[in-house]
Amino acid sequence: MRVLLAGATGAVGRPLTTALQLAGHEVVALTRDPARADGMTERGVTPVIADALDRDALLRAADGVSFDAVVHQLTALRKPPVRHSGMTLTNTLRTIGTRNLLELAIANGAKRFVTQSIVFGYGYTDHGPHVLTEDAPFGGPVKGRTAPHVRAMGVNEQLVLEHHDLDGMALRYGLFYGGDDMAQLLRARKVPVPRDGGHLAWIHLDDAVSATVAALEKGSPGSAYNIVDDEPASWRTVMTALAKAYGAPAPRVLPAWLLRLGAPYAGAVALDTSLHVSSAKARRELDWAPAHPTVRHDAAVIARTR
Repeated sequence: MRVLLAGATGAVGRPLTTALQLAGHEVVALTRDPARADGMTERGVTPVIADALDRDALLRAADGVSFDAVVHQLTALRKPPVRHSGMTLTNTLRTIGTRNLLELAIANGAKRFVTQSIVFGYGYTDHGPHVLTEDAPFGGPVKGRTAPHVRAMGVNEQLVLEHHDLDGMALRYGLFYGGDDMAQLLRARKVPVPRDGGHLAWIHLDDAVSATVAALEKGSPGSAYNIVDDEPASWRTVMTALAKAYGAPAPRVLPAWLLRLGAPYAGAVALDTSLHVSSAKARRELDWAPAHPTVRHDAAVIARTR
């Protein structure tokens, strides 16, 4: 397939570009930055230079460029957000950006559309021991400061999964880990942790990439898939294990009140949220399983190969 990848320079997009090419697909990459075009061309990627939030410019830039599918990986999250305002642009990309990309897909002949979603659409709350499948309520109305984020996740999925002219799929990723960016943040002690916290769903970047390729090729139209590893774990457990594996100092431990005050979004994730998520549907329908089954397993591998 010829695939338009929106977000090709992001944490998932960079390795996904290579994975798509290795799987035999041709990649057309959407970027706002003209300076990136030459590097893309050298990698065998066709660049389209436009802002996904500028509908008219986007349609003009891709005029005459055909593709069979669109993979939407656009966010504005270069590092873990700490305040709720850090999610504002990503929320817009999940609403207006998704609408624009869907219109582009139809205009340029695409038949399939895969969008990035995330398990927090189930709600930033303590879900207890109940295991969440794709049938659980997602993106519904909630109260509090997380409401705009959950609403944007729900709009993104609704637009894609209910589209009449495209085979749409949504990938509900767990929290990403792995990669050089995470190692650098941990070495600089820029990822504080709380003393306590709930269980969160995680996914290694490489496994997110392999699941995305699998969904593009095998996913069922109108389907959402949870893409998570095998073991829920707290924010502190994961960041402490990874810091040790990378040879980084132990993360700074903050009391709950200070984390909520200085990093309210991070507090909503690390303190308020606890969820156990099943990836059984993705394993069954996509013939996919994580190569990094747990963070503890990956940390042990990193430590052995350092």
